[in-house]
Amino acid sequence: MYIILTSFFVSLIGIVIMIGRKLEVVENGQMPDNGYKHPFVGDMQNIKEIITVNTKKYGHLTVVTILRFYIRGTNLLKNSYEKIKIKIDNIGKDKHADGEKKEISKFLKIIGDYKHKIREIKHKIKEEENL
Repeated sequence: MYIILTSFFVSLIGIVIMIGRKLEVVENGQMPDNGYKHPFVGDMQNIKEIITVNTKKYGHLTVVTILRFYIRGTNLLKNSYEKIKIKIDNIGKDKHADGEKKEISKFLKIIGDYKHKIREIKHKIKEEENL
């Protein structure tokens, strides 16, 4: 118990001495110079400058990288879309195993000719009426 009381009073006296020294400096009109710096934290102004410079630099690099990937991705999708479209068009062509085209049925030929004639008639009517 005596050891605890003595260590308490010794630490209390040490605290009073430290505060007293600070008050003496302040009474003389001087501002105390804090020479104490934390060992793990550097100068705050340098840290702020480094952070702003790196943020600008890496922010610009990030934007450029994102735009490059976006443009490359859209070009890749566009090219693959064109290739797929060509493949689908090639699939839709009617060919025999020999490579010859299938003959179109007479009914479809008649209907196609009929549609063609109707288009020609419409075109002539528009020309006559100047529409």
